[in-house]
Amino acid sequence: MLGLLFIYIIGKRFYDLSEEYNQNKWVYAILSVVLYYTSSFVFGILIALLDIYVFDWGMDWDSNWGANLLGLPAGLLSLWGFYMFLENRWKNSMLVVKDEIEDIGKNIEGN
Repeated sequence: MLGLLFIYIIGKRFYDLSEEYNQNKWVYAILSVVLYYTSSFVFGILIALLDIYVFDWGMDWDSNWGANLLGLPAGLLSLWGFYMFLENRWKNSMLVVKDEIEDIGKNIEGN
């Protein structure tokens, strides 16, 4: 149940961001959830491979709770990076519409 709430919070934040910059809302909401789970999974596999072949930490990989807690920081960090990337990209590509009707009759050189 907590996972569904977490999915909603992640998707809602990216939905709001894409709505603010007039982008496709549902694509980025779903993409953010997929990114979270993918990065958590990749980080878990990386830690497991390091545990088995390199460091021999002796972790208990049968515990789902512990594996989920390991993936949480990696997923959140990747979401934060993706959020900052999208926000900066969309902020820089926004066109500012200047209301030129107020400038009619003004001297161009003298401002």
